[in-house]
Amino acid sequence: MKTLLLKYLSVALASMLKFFGGPITGVILKLNWLETAFFSAFGMMFSVVLLTFAGKGVQALVKKHRKTPSKRFSRTNRLAVRIWKKFGIIGIAFLTPPLFTPIFGPLLAVAFRVPRTSIFLWMSISAVVWGLAISYLAHKMTFIQEWIR
Repeated sequence: MKTLLLKYLSVALASMLKFFGGPITGVILKLNWLETAFFSAFGMMFSVVLLTFAGKGVQALVKKHRKTPSKRFSRTNRLAVRIWKKFGIIGIAFLTPPLFTPIFGPLLAVAFRVPRTSIFLWMSISAVVWGLAISYLAHKMTFIQEWIR
């Protein structure tokens, strides 16, 4: 029981930092794909909730301790603004797992002043969809499993 809980925690922690880390960790720990998908989505949503409530504080802290001023028109900023203008929170949420990471996506949504309920709704839908898809692919495609080992 204790080892199973540690496996679940490992998948969630990996997904908190980089979403694709969760499904890969689930394959390595030999969890089934639904368990991997659930805990990958859970890990991402834990990051989203944490950073949505602490988003302004994190942004202020980074700005305070930054040695050089941030680039106003970086490649990532331009991409984020383009996605925001075209698709809004739905685009940001669905591109958070593969592109923005569970750390940068919620901070981006907070920077665009999206209401928390919308952030939670769209990010959770995105986490579940991506979690199911990536976990299924990671568990069913044998060449991925061989590549990981």
